[in-house]
Amino acid sequence: MYDVVLLTLGSERDAPGGGCGSGGACCGGATEAAGEKAEERCETPRVPVLACADALTARGARVEMVTARSDAEIDEVLARLDGPPRSDGLTWPDPDSKTRLVVATASDGQLRAVVRRLVRRYAPPPSRRPADLPANRTVPDLPTVAVLPLDPARSGTHRDLAAQLGLPRDPAAVAAAVLDGTARRLDLLRNDAGSVTLDGALLGAADDAGRPLHWRARVEVDDAVLSDGDEPIMACAVGNAGGYARLDDVALLADPDPTDGRVEVAVAVPVVTRSALGRKRVRLEVRRARGRAVAVVPRDEKVPFLDDGVEGELSRKRSWWTEPGGWAVWTV
Repeated sequence: MYDVVLLTLGSERDAPGGGCGSGGACCGGATEAAGEKAEERCETPRVPVLACADALTARGARVEMVTARSDAEIDEVLARLDGPPRSDGLTWPDPDSKTRLVVATASDGQLRAVVRRLVRRYAPPPSRRPADLPANRTVPDLPTVAVLPLDPARSGTHRDLAAQLGLPRDPAAVAAAVLDGTARRLDLLRNDAGSVTLDGALLGAADDAGRPLHWRARVEVDDAVLSDGDEPIMACAVGNAGGYARLDDVALLADPDPTDGRVEVAVAVPVVTRSALGRKRVRLEVRRARGRAVAVVPRDEKVPFLDDGVEGELSRKRSWWTEPGGWAVWTV
């Protein structure tokens, strides 16, 4: 039988470069205006965690519940997934581990925080790249994790990653996936800021009335240039899955697939045309491309963005690249 660790992230722990992402809070994946509301949001989801633990215990699993409040505490849990020592001295995941990890998430940013620590634990330095690492990867197959959403109802129009992937939300169903399910491998986006993206990123901002603000950046996908940096951009979506496929009523990403080994990128650019009578009209042109990597070089001072639901600002070049099948989830 399996040893199962039920991992919950607690309290705010996000400094720049922290686990969830710059400026966010681990409780909700976004900065909270009121501390009391954040605390209440974190305490309430204990109910599905306990229900999942009971379902696992009833099946004979040895269950431990852990609340991590720092990257170091996350790392202590992840160390249980290590494989035996290697001759090259690298820390490597155990493909035959009898320990399984369930990540209880109130947001996609929390799940990303854990996967980010997995990458940091197991990614070898370039100077020590082993021969058994696939040529198109910088990380080995990361350990499979189960996802326990802490908001079963999931109100609103945005679907979290668990909903997009069709993962179980009921605690008992999550427990069944952990013990009887199969591993579904998914692509992972790494970036040169040292973090990862599971769902996608949306670059751009709006004014107080909700109108998109124009900004400029050079956007390249492999050898395709979607914007040269001289024209205004209304939005740019970098998609692994489909969380940022639409912006209001505008379709940005055509068919994002987190298993195809490619990143899909879309840039929405306003284009001025003239009617037969000479009147100016502005239409929105969406340019799309797919490839192994994307680079965004902002021409403006700061470009706001959401990455897996976590807010940030882009002030220098940012590159994302695909790690095909880099991480995995337990599913039924």
